[in-house]
Amino acid sequence: MHSASKPLPPSQQTTETDSVTTPVRGALASLSLAMLLPALGTSIANVGLPDMARALQAPFQDVQWIVLAYLLAITALIVSVGRLGDMLGRRRLLLAGIALFAVASILCALAPSLWLLVAARALQGLGASVMMALTMAFVGSSVPKAQTGSAMGLLGTMSAVGTTLGPALGGLLIAHFGWQAIFLVNVPLAAVALLLAWRYLPADQRGAHAKRPVFDHRGTVLLALTLAAYALAMTLCRGHFGMRNVALLLAACVGGALFVYVELKAPAPLIRLAMLRAPVLSAGLATSMLVSTVMMSTLVVGPFYLARGLGLSTAVTGMVLAAGPLVAAFCGVPSGWLVDRYGAQRMGGAGLCGAAGACLALALLPASLGIPGYVAPITLLTASYALFQAANNTAVMGDIAADQRGVISGMLNLSRNLGLVTGASVMGAVFVASAGDISGAQPAAMIGGMHATFAVASALILAALAIFALGRALSKAG
Repeated sequence: MHSASKPLPPSQQTTETDSVTTPVRGALASLSLAMLLPALGTSIANVGLPDMARALQAPFQDVQWIVLAYLLAITALIVSVGRLGDMLGRRRLLLAGIALFAVASILCALAPSLWLLVAARALQGLGASVMMALTMAFVGSSVPKAQTGSAMGLLGTMSAVGTTLGPALGGLLIAHFGWQAIFLVNVPLAAVALLLAWRYLPADQRGAHAKRPVFDHRGTVLLALTLAAYALAMTLCRGHFGMRNVALLLAACVGGALFVYVELKAPAPLIRLAMLRAPVLSAGLATSMLVSTVMMSTLVVGPFYLARGLGLSTAVTGMVLAAGPLVAAFCGVPSGWLVDRYGAQRMGGAGLCGAAGACLALALLPASLGIPGYVAPITLLTASYALFQAANNTAVMGDIAADQRGVISGMLNLSRNLGLVTGASVMGAVFVASAGDISGAQPAAMIGGMHATFAVASALILAALAIFALGRALSKAG
C-alpha cells in the first residue's frame, strides 16, 4: 500500500522561473567550499616554506615534508574515507572532515616545531581527503540530474580557484600577519562550510534495523601503504630517480598485488574489483590519470621554458603562468553547462581532442612566437581539461549506486592525484633528459626540452583518446 506523497515545503518547491531551489543553492555552496579548502591547503603552503624554514630553524629539505605530509595523507586515504562515507553516512562524515580540517589548521598555526607541524599537516590532509572524496558523491543526492554537469563544472571551478588563489593570498597573509595566517585563514571558511553542510545537505538515510556494514581493514591498510609508497617514489629526490625510489616503486607493486588478492577474498571488499569491468568507470579512471599527468607538465616545464627559453623576468613569468589556472577558474561552470546541454560522452571526447591539439601545438611551438605562442595553446589545453573533467566526472558518477558513490568519488579524485604526482616526476624526467643540465642549459636546450616533453604529452593524450573511444564502444555494445 502506497502512502500519498506530501507536498514539498515552499523553500524546496521548484518553479519554471527558478529551476535551482534554495536548498540546492545552499548544498552547492557548501560543496563548493568543501572543494575549495583542500585545493587552497595545497597551494597556499608552498609560498610559506622559506618563512617556515627560518622560523622553525629547519633545513629546506625537511621543510618540504610540510607539503608532502598533506599530499600523502590525501592520496593514501581518499578511497578509504569515501568507502567509510558510504557505510557510516556521507553527511555525518563530511561534517567531521570539515571540523577536523579546521582543528588541524589551528594546530598547524600553533605548532612550535617542524615535526609537530608536519603531523598537524597530515591530520589536515585527512580532513581534506574526506572533503575531496565526498563532495562529488553528494551531487547525485543534492542536485537534479539535468544539472549534474553544471554542478561538476562548478566544483572544478572552485578547485581551480583554490589552486590559483593560494600563492597570492599566502604571500599577502605572510607579509602582514606571519606564516601562521596561511593556516588560520582556513578556519572561518571551514566554519561557513560546516554551517551550510549541516543546514542544506541531505540527511543520511538508514533503516531502523539496517545491518551494520563490515569495514575492510586489511584492504584499507594495504591500499594506504601501497599508495603512500607510490607517491613517495614519485616525489622524493625529484629529478634523480635512485635506488630508494626504485625500492619504493617495487614496494608499491607488491602492495598492489597483495591488495588485489585480499580484495578477491574479502567478504566486504573496500573496492569491488568487478566494478572495474564497467567500461565507463575503468576508462574514466584511466583517462583522468593520463590527462592529469599531462596537465602537470605545464607546471613542471612552463617556468623553465618561459624564464630561460624566452628570457622572461620572474614577474612576467609568474603572470604568464597564472593564465592556465585563471582559464580553469572561468571555464568550469560553462563546461558543466555544455555537458548538461550536449551530453557527457560527446563533451568528454571534445575535451580530449582539444587537449591533443594543444599539446601538438606546444610540441611544435616556434620560440619566435614568444608569449602569445605559449599562452594560446595553454589556454586551449586548460579549457579542454576543464571540459573533460566536467564530462568525465558526470559520466562516471551518473549511474553509480547510492551506496557506492563515496568510494567511486574517492577513486576519481585518486586517479587525478596519481596523475599529478606521476606527471611531476615522469614529465620532469623527460624534460631533463632532453634539455640536459638545467642549471647551465642554453635557451635552445630549454626550447628542445619543451618540445620533447609535449611530444610525449601528445602521445599520452592520444592514448587517453583511444581508451575513451574503446570504453564508449564497449558501453554501447554492453
